Amino acid sequence: MKSNIMNVAVFSAILALGVSCDQKSDQDAKIKALEDKIAQLETSNTSVTPVNAQATTAADPSTLGAFQFPEMEHDFGAINEGKVVEHIFKFTNNGQAPLVISNITASCGCTSPDWTKAPVKPGEEGFVKVVFDSNNKSGAQAPTVSIQANTNPNVTRLKLKGTVTPKNAGTATPVGPVKR
Repeated sequence: MKSNIMNVAVFSAILALGVSCDQKSDQDAKIKALEDKIAQLETSNTSVTPVNAQATTAADPSTLGAFQFPEMEHDFGAINEGKVVEHIFKFTNNGQAPLVISNITASCGCTSPDWTKAPVKPGEEGFVKVVFDSNNKSGAQAPTVSIQANTNPNVTRLKLKGTVTPKNAGTATPVGPVKR
């Protein structure tokens, strides 16, 4: 009986090795086929373009404006909470076409922008006014505005930065239970 069990175990081991060798040679054949395909693609000069790819062309410089800001960041320093700070960023259009600002978005509700609405001709100046309201703000602040325009790149960011001192910075409130 022991020899029958031993024979069955040996037969099972041989069968398992045979199957795994067949699987290994099958895997080797698949790997070889993939390597051959890759080598064929690398040597051919054809490029594969995805079906959903959009054709892109370089922007014609004669259709673009170009911002030139003397400063792109303004430090308003340290202010007390509740103070409203505004800064006007002036720019010159150094492009070949009238510069058109299509939209400006602020990074938070505490900041509101205003800007030159009419197209700015090449060589002329325009502005972006940024107003920061420090109500309910404290500590380091760095609000930004993102300008969308017919420029390259089409989004330009301006930044204000500074520190807001809280209204009640001088009055310490007790922490924990108050003893009476």
